[in-house]
Amino acid sequence: MKKEYTYLHRFFMCVVLCSVMLVSACSDDDNMSGNNKGNNLIAVANVPKPNPFLAKEHYSITHFNSAQTDAIPYFVPDGTWHADPYACEGGWSGPVNLMTLSAAVDGYMWGMSSDRVSYYRCTDGRFTKLGEAGLPDGTMKTEEQLRTLSANYNSPKELYDAITPFTGEHPMHAISSGNYVLCDKDNYAYTNIGTTIARYRLKEASKPEAGIELDSYLNIKDQVGSAWALVGVVMTYDGYLVAAYNSGIVVVDRNLSGVVDTYSLPNGQVLTNSIAVEEDGGIYVASNSKEPSGDGLMQKIVWRGGHLSTAEADGAWQCAYDGGPTAPSIKMGNGTGSTPTLMGFGDDEDHLVVITDGAKRMKIVAFWRDNIPADAKEVAGGRQRIAGYKEVTCGLPSSTEWIQSEQSVACAGYGAFVVNNILSGGTSTGDKVVDVLSIGPLIPSPYGVERLEWNTKDNKWETVWMRGDVSSPSMIPAISTSAGMVFVNGYSQSDGWEVTGLDWNTGATRHRVIFGNTSRGNGTYAIIQYFNNGDLLFNSCSGPYRVKL
Repeated sequence: MKKEYTYLHRFFMCVVLCSVMLVSACSDDDNMSGNNKGNNLIAVANVPKPNPFLAKEHYSITHFNSAQTDAIPYFVPDGTWHADPYACEGGWSGPVNLMTLSAAVDGYMWGMSSDRVSYYRCTDGRFTKLGEAGLPDGTMKTEEQLRTLSANYNSPKELYDAITPFTGEHPMHAISSGNYVLCDKDNYAYTNIGTTIARYRLKEASKPEAGIELDSYLNIKDQVGSAWALVGVVMTYDGYLVAAYNSGIVVVDRNLSGVVDTYSLPNGQVLTNSIAVEEDGGIYVASNSKEPSGDGLMQKIVWRGGHLSTAEADGAWQCAYDGGPTAPSIKMGNGTGSTPTLMGFGDDEDHLVVITDGAKRMKIVAFWRDNIPADAKEVAGGRQRIAGYKEVTCGLPSSTEWIQSEQSVACAGYGAFVVNNILSGGTSTGDKVVDVLSIGPLIPSPYGVERLEWNTKDNKWETVWMRGDVSSPSMIPAISTSAGMVFVNGYSQSDGWEVTGLDWNTGATRHRVIFGNTSRGNGTYAIIQYFNNGDLLFNSCSGPYRVKL
């Protein structure tokens, strides 16, 4: 890995920053606690209340916290680095490595993948795998096979032929495992495999180097016959798992001994993304129409007194939103590609839940989470629960056919960030994982990102900046509130794969980690993470690794 300035410049920088380096070398990157080193701090009045049943405040659940904001307080430095993914310390797993979870024990993390669960020590700038275990009835891929995922090819067909001997005829089936995960306060890690929730633990709690093992599992289909895929799992603030499946949600105790309560979606609706929860028991579910261009449905379901409620008296509600046609390539379904994101907490003026809708040229949509305020504006179509919406352009020409996202809306304060995931011309190989692995070197990358702000005075969305030249095909963006940056993973013909950090207020490029023309720099539906000392934790298509900055 190489910082981009001259040797002489490096020498003088080392002299000038000697004391700073000594301090940072002793920093505790084990406990994943936050810091505020930057002068570009994002002003956030309130943040989600930490869930006492999760391992840590940050990184113990997909999208970082129960509100699914994708925002962290860890400071990330400005600069440009070149990194060799094969020289970085990490592990091999895949082809989807959605997230590396904070463990309940300082200095350790759980690696969650579509083919295994792993346990890592991350003290002293290291990222060392201590153990791993396969998924129930699954086979862990070999390092040789996983290297095949990130090799260079001349065509999508050549790539498909190379990987299907070990992924199967439909590589995209990997997305149905290890895609929504969490770690609880007792250091149990949970993942999904088809319709099964599985729980993992250390073999010896006081000796992590002894490895990990499958502790228990529960097949939701045994109790909910309509289930054919799990699409999310979250934790309530009183310690129950809520699993989202294709046609509803189920509440399960943490021991996985059985289903406590269930809720089924209305006929014609289907879930393709996870859900969000808040401390008062609100569960936010955004489903899609099974029919192209049919309306989707945003719902607040309330978990209270050991039961799920859809009663208005308990604060539950439903509201339709615009669906759209079936999208090509990265996106799933006919409606939102977003896991709902909560915005506004505590005494903040507006409490919202935010998604992108299913229109070909998507809109960002905010719904009132609680009581609809007296100054709420009337929204076209009479959907009173909708606080406001705005068509997203991502800095792309008005002739652009598709502007759509499979990623949740990343939020900090009342700021929001969205990306366009649809390939130029709607190009698709017919398999979404093959699409993602082909993007860049073999298929033109999608472009376009946009930063917006919710105006609490006028109850409307306003665009802060757009960049039509930024690539973000499939990875979930992340925000550093202390550095004032938002991060994406994209591809360019000149530099190959990279992680790019954009200034939250201006959109200017401030941070680049360049991997080059190797798909081990391709995040493949995963989320971007940083350690609290500023190092990049990259969840690639063939396994997670640590890039020292």
